[in-house]
Amino acid sequence: MEEWKHLFGVWEWMTQNFIAINMIVSIFIVFFQRRDPKTVWAWLLCLNFIPIFGVFFYLIFGQDFRKQKMFHVKEVEDSLNRSVRSQERIIRRYSQELMEEEPLFRDYRDLIYYNLETGGSVMTMENQVMVFSDGEKKFESLRRDLREARQYIHFQYYIIKNDEVFASILPILKEKVEEGVEVRILYDGMGGRFMPHRQWKEIQNAGIQCGEFFPPVLGRLNFRINYRNHRKIVVIDGKLAYVGGFNVGKEYVSKDVKFGYWRDTHLRILGQAALGLQIRFALDWNYATKENLFLNAKYFQEAAGLELERNIGIQIIDSGPDTKNRQIRDNYLQLMHKARHHIYIHTPYFVPDDAVLSALVIAAQSGIDVRLMIPCKPDHPFVYWATYSYMGDLLEAGGRCYTYENGFLHAKGVMADGMVSCYGTANMDIRSFELNFEVNAVIYNEEITGILEEEFLKDIEHCHEVTKEEYENRSLWLRIKEQSCRLLSPLL
Repeated sequence: MEEWKHLFGVWEWMTQNFIAINMIVSIFIVFFQRRDPKTVWAWLLCLNFIPIFGVFFYLIFGQDFRKQKMFHVKEVEDSLNRSVRSQERIIRRYSQELMEEEPLFRDYRDLIYYNLETGGSVMTMENQVMVFSDGEKKFESLRRDLREARQYIHFQYYIIKNDEVFASILPILKEKVEEGVEVRILYDGMGGRFMPHRQWKEIQNAGIQCGEFFPPVLGRLNFRINYRNHRKIVVIDGKLAYVGGFNVGKEYVSKDVKFGYWRDTHLRILGQAALGLQIRFALDWNYATKENLFLNAKYFQEAAGLELERNIGIQIIDSGPDTKNRQIRDNYLQLMHKARHHIYIHTPYFVPDDAVLSALVIAAQSGIDVRLMIPCKPDHPFVYWATYSYMGDLLEAGGRCYTYENGFLHAKGVMADGMVSCYGTANMDIRSFELNFEVNAVIYNEEITGILEEEFLKDIEHCHEVTKEEYENRSLWLRIKEQSCRLLSPLL
């Protein structure tokens, strides 16, 4: 009873002094944080149009960790820099020869250098890639590969649910532990809320090491809602890796009535690029568990002795609020700028910043075939209506926009001119560009990009094309929802 009286007293004090509180928070946002001006205005609107509650929203959603050093990785920084510098010298020395053999090096040399310089993303050529667009097939392949593990399994997903999909994987992981294979599972503190704590304890008791990224501090309450680890990575023995959009849950294998068929994209990578995903997993694992995987060299040996059917150029890129550069966003942007024939985009959320939107508008107005595909139904309504609003800008410029009608579209990627593609975990929205921890694979290969584009064109058969005329005739209520959500888009 005393606690309730105390809370009521706090609430009464805040209601009586909300003008002063709003003023103090507003001054802090404007003068003591370096934010995009649109984000600043959005928070000021939130504080003043939603008194008192706006302050709580800011405390939960508005924290800025960008200046904090979230990862202590000095122990690997020097070795990574040496690797990058060494490869950069080799590429520059033999660039003319490489360009004669492979036109992609000539056309996308600046993007390769950018990823090397800003993110230490090493260019790997000895890779083989399989593309999955169906959850059942992806998890069937994953289970088969897990059974073949001999040294270790590193398993990281944003969401892991306690249902039939994880139930089909867990016995394999336990069996591998009994065989002496090291198994580590890393999950996000928000995405992992679907699994009971007792279940995680049982998993650990079975010998599987578990790590939680940004765990909640008060039961299920998590104040870091904006800074989630959205990555989905599996690395097996350092030579085989998975990355893409599928999480672990029954909806991702199309067994949730709410969403119906789940259309996503996931990549199975065999070869040298697995090391890039391994490094990304290790950095996240080190932060979450304080176990320094970099002390053991066996986790970072390049894949050797692989007999690959084809060699595919790949760079693993990542981004998050712990870095100054928005590497994934910049790769999307560069692919848009360099496109000469077409740009195809899969994304469940389309809330671009000014630079990305301008690049797409200019491309469409220049006669480039710009096509955007989004879901026909929202899983996050506010983001969906903001997406619909930005879609209007693209239609106005001459782009073509589609809503996927055969279930829910969750694929995330950009394809340019049938030459280069960038797929992974990052959506085409500000949250993925700045607030979440993401990872993508840039694929410099016509064959794999062709497969991804072919899937995109097949998806159009299950889409409704939104025309400019249709969009202009939308209802007043829809316009109000769009503009309201667009106004708050920097916060979504």
